[in-house]
Amino acid sequence: MAGRPRLTRVPAGEDDFVRQQPGSVQALDRGLALLEIIAQADGLSLTSIAQRAGIPPSTAHRILATLKAAGFVQCDEARGGYLIGVKAFKIGSAFLRNRKLVDVGRGVMRDLMAASGETTNLGIENDGSVVFVSQLESHHPIRAFHRPGARGPLHASSLGKAILAWLPEAEVTRLLHRVGLPKLTDHTMVDPQALLADLALTRRRGWAIDDEERAEGLRCVGAPVFNEHAEVVGALSVSGPTIRMTDERLGELGPLAKRAAAELTDRIGGMVPRSGSDPAGLAP
Repeated sequence: MAGRPRLTRVPAGEDDFVRQQPGSVQALDRGLALLEIIAQADGLSLTSIAQRAGIPPSTAHRILATLKAAGFVQCDEARGGYLIGVKAFKIGSAFLRNRKLVDVGRGVMRDLMAASGETTNLGIENDGSVVFVSQLESHHPIRAFHRPGARGPLHASSLGKAILAWLPEAEVTRLLHRVGLPKLTDHTMVDPQALLADLALTRRRGWAIDDEERAEGLRCVGAPVFNEHAEVVGALSVSGPTIRMTDERLGELGPLAKRAAAELTDRIGGMVPRSGSDPAGLAP
């Protein structure tokens, strides 16, 4: 049957702990299986974990030692044994944070769409790209569309530039060196200095512009969303065809997107950076 590979625990020798599916990494499978066991019943002893996994205690001990060194589990004898560690909690919290951003963002996006009359988007940075995690389409027959989960270039979208403008300078440099500045249209910024100047302007006014830089005939404005540490975690944007997104209209929608992003920041318990702060080091 097609589907996600399943771990099969067997009580035989340690080499049979997991019957691997093609492409599976045995050591990783074993570690994840033990994490799942600990998560289901915090405070298990080494012996109990080994019994539930169907492996020798010596094998379980080696796996747990690796997980403990990396911060994914911790050993607390006073509470009965092994517990989920801080690193696993941080990873789980990141998932919850993104879900919170999307869930809470729908209401803000709906209000922004109603106020602007155009399609609204919510995006985050992932692996050097901007990922569209939510979209509300306008009612116009001609409108922008990005399927949730679709990826786009950071340097050629208002969402991406809104995120880049508030990242530390070292992170911006690292990302741009890794992914480059591919030319998508005649308007795409492919000169690093021109892009950095545009990001500095974005910081000063509080919102970014995509002027047909990703797709001909499409213009967008985007503004950043921040977490409780005033760190950028995503961006909101308004997008539409150039026939409606005139220079004058962009000047109206930019502040509108900025206010909506600030509202979403507030709703998720975030904090907008103080005026004049420049963590990205992009100020001229």
